Amino acid sequence: MKSGFLEKLLARLDRIDPAEAQQLLSRLIREKGFLEQVFEALHEGVIVLDEEGSVTFINGAAQKFFGLDDDILGESLVERIPGLEWEAIAKPGKTVSRDLEVFYPENRYLNFYLSPIASAVGGGNFGWVMLVRDQTASRQEAEHHLESERLNALTLLAAGVAHEIGNPLNSLDIHLQLMERKLRKLPPGDRKPLEEHLETSRREIQRLDTILRQFLEAIRPTTPHREPCVLHDVLHDTLKLLEPELASREIKVELDLATDFPPLQLDATQFQQVFYNLLRNAYQALRGPGGLIRITTDFNDYECRISISDNGSGISPEQMGSLFEPYRTTKQSGTGLGLLIVRRVIREHGGEIEIESEPEAGTTIHIHIPRGPKPVRLLESSDRVIDID
Repeated sequence: MKSGFLEKLLARLDRIDPAEAQQLLSRLIREKGFLEQVFEALHEGVIVLDEEGSVTFINGAAQKFFGLDDDILGESLVERIPGLEWEAIAKPGKTVSRDLEVFYPENRYLNFYLSPIASAVGGGNFGWVMLVRDQTASRQEAEHHLESERLNALTLLAAGVAHEIGNPLNSLDIHLQLMERKLRKLPPGDRKPLEEHLETSRREIQRLDTILRQFLEAIRPTTPHREPCVLHDVLHDTLKLLEPELASREIKVELDLATDFPPLQLDATQFQQVFYNLLRNAYQALRGPGGLIRITTDFNDYECRISISDNGSGISPEQMGSLFEPYRTTKQSGTGLGLLIVRRVIREHGGEIEIESEPEAGTTIHIHIPRGPKPVRLLESSDRVIDID
């Protein structure tokens, strides 16, 4: 519809007969319906607002992005979307582009353009149009690309680290063994203080060797050795390994495991390492006796889920954003490689890991593992035959 059509209509509104007015009104309705159909077909969100920022039109995509429904019509947009400040985004005569993150109804990264709708009569604005794009997928792709580049750089570094540190550590360990043999020939009084220094040196070498091994495991590409695996058995074996430490800290472990949990094609050794790292993180976050770790499992036709929860100190919002970055850790003796190894193993099995946490309320880690490729399934016959002759 041309912009001057409404102006001409209004100018001669008092001179047209009812029949012509009805025809013009029908035309307006058809034009409005056509435009609404176009906007509803878009994947981008479209919101039209009046001069004060009240919503006059919103399409289905925008409703989905922000968790809104038709009752938003006539209401202020910024009152229904907390965090938006109308004065900060509504600039008369200017188009404003901003990024924002929404958490309801699901976590999304959005970009919007807010442009004024200029009045053809007397200048000024008589409304606004907001175009909203979902950038969640592209943002995640960029993060995965950045992570891949980071791991590639670490992989190149690993070869040098393995040679420059690993070989001297082996040499030191051999020399400490030789020193230990010579110490046995000394009188007991002279031997004891030297043995203490020797034991300290051995512990430090072992600690350096552990850091090097974790570093290499975190970045070195590995191929899982897949075989039918009962994940509950792997979990029980890991808990048995950690039983002395859990008992000494008076930590209670509650299990809520699904019956008939299906076997999966997994590398049992790698998943034992996953459970070991996650359970150690969980009990190290607990303060004093009375701590609780709860482990639940369930499944559906598509995936199996394992959740590990604790009632510990939780994770601050600032730390949540860097959990999987190497050498980022809140522990004095930690390397910051545990979660990096965990996520790498899970992703190599086609799964994903999610972390929910609240300071002073605890942390829950969800592991999603696909059950495998789906076979084809014949649907019930519709008794419809097409004759191609």
